[in-house]
Amino acid sequence: MKKLLITIALLVGMSVTIWAQAPVVKTTNGEVSGIVQEGSMAYLGIPYATVEPFMPPKPVKWKGVRQCDHWGPMTMQQTNRPMTEEQMSEQCCVLNVWTTDLKAKKPVMFWLHGGGFDSGTSEWDPGMCLAKKDVVVVSINHRLNILGFLDLSTCGKKYKYSGNVGMLDAVQALEWVRDNIAKFGGDPTNVTIFGESGGGGKVGTLMCMPKAKGQFHKAIIMSGTILNVNTKAMTEELGEAVLKELGLDKKNVDKIKKVSYKDLYAAGQRAMAASIGTRRPGTPMMWGFGPTPDGEVLLQQPFQPSFASISDDIPLMIGTTFNELQRARYGQKITLEQARTELQRTFGDETDAYISAFCEAYPNKTLDRLPQDLLCIDWLFRPKTIITADSISGKRKADTYLYMYTVNESDNRGPKGSAHGAELKYCFDVLHHYNNQLTQQTLDENKRWADLLSTVWAQFAHTGNPNTQSLPDWHPYTKENGELMEFGGTQPGLRHNHDRRLEEIIDRHCFKQLDEFRKKHQ
Repeated sequence: MKKLLITIALLVGMSVTIWAQAPVVKTTNGEVSGIVQEGSMAYLGIPYATVEPFMPPKPVKWKGVRQCDHWGPMTMQQTNRPMTEEQMSEQCCVLNVWTTDLKAKKPVMFWLHGGGFDSGTSEWDPGMCLAKKDVVVVSINHRLNILGFLDLSTCGKKYKYSGNVGMLDAVQALEWVRDNIAKFGGDPTNVTIFGESGGGGKVGTLMCMPKAKGQFHKAIIMSGTILNVNTKAMTEELGEAVLKELGLDKKNVDKIKKVSYKDLYAAGQRAMAASIGTRRPGTPMMWGFGPTPDGEVLLQQPFQPSFASISDDIPLMIGTTFNELQRARYGQKITLEQARTELQRTFGDETDAYISAFCEAYPNKTLDRLPQDLLCIDWLFRPKTIITADSISGKRKADTYLYMYTVNESDNRGPKGSAHGAELKYCFDVLHHYNNQLTQQTLDENKRWADLLSTVWAQFAHTGNPNTQSLPDWHPYTKENGELMEFGGTQPGLRHNHDRRLEEIIDRHCFKQLDEFRKKHQ
């Protein structure tokens, strides 16, 4: 019998919460039951595939009704606390669905979490509040790091796809959506893939995968333009280096399946150091255990500078935050001269040009924050986002919309600016989940941004056009108009090529490692 969500206040001051059950839904895998979360029906931890080590995913079946009332396992990864197999497992191909009407035909928003192809979980970003914006939300876990991207293809046909099984998991999840989402009130012909950071990289990767074509119809890339520079030769070299570290060769490669994850991960790190080099987090490019451009599963790496032509008809929204991964300096007393001295380490003779270009791009920034802003503005994602947007704006059939998120936040430790991933709680409309982390002033001032951003993201999922009544008329991006929507300040506003000169300077000085790498591997 269906029960209401009720909270019983006990005399001793404690409370007991009884979760309502959501209706049973019959999927192609088996029947599932869910719960009600903040007004949405939630089906958590639905298995969409079963996996064997380094092999493409396979469909999974079960009998009876599976209780999908809690998060499923994340993929194996480095963690700072012990985890059970229910929390973390190689059998991590699970997804979550949030909906408000099983009989509707709503747009589907398919979320890919961040973590740079190495770590993370869908549990970070629950979709129950976004689902109340007249969409169905799906999020997934899938194989990452060495489990998802160890290229053993030089060992024979059996391991041909091993270097991309992590992304093949995501394609399998999209196929599950195609076959099942109508039962949850979703429209399988209107699917938007979206992700932030590594998740944005996954969105770009799917846009270059033939097997994913037709499984999604719109895309949103949030702070995702760190370049994956893996080549097929690099991933093959790394795969052979891993075997060497484990004392294996191509004849007995199957023994790798019996190696513990701890030993496998450690061997992978040693192999990178001994072959292609160890990746430093926060650098402007990514290599190692990530997608492999093999010309079949993955036609090319995304953002270099564009996407495969198979996605030319996919409307795209792409953007960044003002500060991203730069170390927050707000709240520190820094003079302009002190900032200039620090900036000279990066920009050398162009330091004054950098400061001038910043002031030209952001003339309304307050003078007392200028030294901190000069040091804290994003030097990683925005330059390549402009380059990618320039490249695709005149070539693709579908429109591209650019945005920048500049909403200021303060937590209990002080002002934070607009950090990497800060917009997620607004796009998912879960700002109220952060009552114990953000200051009351931040919460009070920014509630409207949570409603606005989640509405805009859902509107794009509906039509491929993000315009709502709350926005100025937002036009598709071209290199000439340089148009982006700024979400920040007192209200959203349009900008036009406001920071092009600034970002050209940043690109020249902050991507020297990438330029040197490309020269070496040409």
